Amino acid sequence: MAQLQHPVQDPAPQTRKIVAEARTLASRLPKLMLDARHIASTLSPGLHGRRRAGPGETFWQFRPFTAGEPAQRIDWRRSARDDTRLFIRDREWEAAHTLSLWIDRSPSMAFKSGLSQVTKEDRALTLGLALAQMLVAGGEKVGLIGLMPPLASRHIIERMAEALLADRAPSAEMPEILPLPARSEGILIGDLLLPPETIATTLTTLAAQGALGHLIRIVDPVEETFPFSGETELVETAGQAPFFIGNAADFRARYIAHMAGHDAALRMLAARHGWTYQIHHTDKPATDALRALMVRLSPGQGSAATNLGA
Repeated sequence: MAQLQHPVQDPAPQTRKIVAEARTLASRLPKLMLDARHIASTLSPGLHGRRRAGPGETFWQFRPFTAGEPAQRIDWRRSARDDTRLFIRDREWEAAHTLSLWIDRSPSMAFKSGLSQVTKEDRALTLGLALAQMLVAGGEKVGLIGLMPPLASRHIIERMAEALLADRAPSAEMPEILPLPARSEGILIGDLLLPPETIATTLTTLAAQGALGHLIRIVDPVEETFPFSGETELVETAGQAPFFIGNAADFRARYIAHMAGHDAALRMLAARHGWTYQIHHTDKPATDALRALMVRLSPGQGSAATNLGA
């Protein structure tokens, strides 16, 4: 007897799109992971870690005693080996912080001009993976907002890659607004091309939870200089209809002024919430952005908002 054959249901277009994006990312991740490890190993020896003095049991360092400090903090055994100075025994602060990352993978991040060798998305992923490796090596916990809880795993890059591949909403232009762990910092990495008021909604909610943090805006050099001439049309990366702008030289001044205003609005937004704001151009080394960010993450630097190009 012949069996009834049920027709195979074609997956929904959105499902096919997610699967295709995951396969594309999977093909690129091995190189990005390798790049991230190389960058982290290059920078780590020359950067100060996030260790700091504070309550705890673990010995950190001896340092010279200064006038006004409690005498009971003097380490007399160490001081006895020096005829000229008294020494304090500092303990390491053991209240580990957590850092919650979000890496923009929306359609606009796929852009790469002839002035850069990488897409904005690949640079954002490399920065996020390398940053996680460096922070975990320094004793911190790192997670992905909405995708992975904060971990202190020495395999943090692999864990993050697995979480990114499993992401069911890779095209989201802002992270899902979720409660962040206590004593955490948020780091949002993307091109931040949404209207400032839209970004403000996410930032205000995160800041209301007590989270400090950092905005890293990824910019292709073409997006700032607009080096085009003649009759020009702009093509939307998401596949929408082209937008004819006419003579590029006439449009350039208005475009550059608009982008400068956008950056100013984001800088003010970050300052209002005690976050930092940093611009990174994809034609510059990824190490530039990481050095600048690690300075902000260092103890005592706080989150006073600044606008540094990297």
